[in-house]
Amino acid sequence: MMYGWGNSDMAWWFGAHWLTMLLGAVVIVLPFWKIFAKAGVSGWFSLLMLVPMINLIVLYVLAFVDWPALRRADKSATA
Repeated sequence: MMYGWGNSDMAWWFGAHWLTMLLGAVVIVLPFWKIFAKAGVSGWFSLLMLVPMINLIVLYVLAFVDWPALRRADKSATA
């Protein structure tokens, strides 16, 4: 009885798993998109937050590099 009730139950679980993964990705990417945009960097870099180990490298680069948005603000304040 391979095609009985148990298979449809597993199919539901498989769908719920991917829906949960998608929701988790949105919860992670959305705030970083806003942070990257405020830093003056393309928001598309926030997708790197989904890649293990690369996300840590990107966070360190973001933390210690001079943000383009701040450089533009400094230039406009002095002009």
